[in-house]
Amino acid sequence: MKNSLILATMLLTFGAVNAQKIYSVDRESYADVKVFVVDRESYADLLVYKVDRESYAGKNDGKWFFVDRESYAQKKIYFVDRESYADIKIYFVNRESYAGWRNTSKKSLMY
Repeated sequence: MKNSLILATMLLTFGAVNAQKIYSVDRESYADVKVFVVDRESYADLLVYKVDRESYAGKNDGKWFFVDRESYAQKKIYFVDRESYADIKIYFVNRESYAGWRNTSKKSLMY
C-alpha cells in the first residue's frame, strides 16, 4: 500500500512538471527561455497552439496555456524583438493538431 502511494505521488508530480503552463515575464533576466515569434511556419523551432484551459495544456508538445501568475507557471518566457536573441523561435498556429516541434534539438529548453 505504501509503495503504491509513493508511486502514485511520483507519477502525478512528474506529470505536472511537464505541463506547458507558460508565463510571459517583462524582463529578460527573469525568463527561463527567450522566445521570438517568426512570421512563417517554416522558420519556427516550435509550432505553438494556445489552449484556453489549463487542463488542455500539453506536455512539451506545443500546446501552451498562459497563466496569469508567475508562481503557476512551469516555464517563464520573454519575447525578444530580434531573432538572434532567441533561444527558440515559435509560430502560433490556429489548430491544435498543427502544434509540435520542428527542431527537436531545442526541445530540452522547454522541459
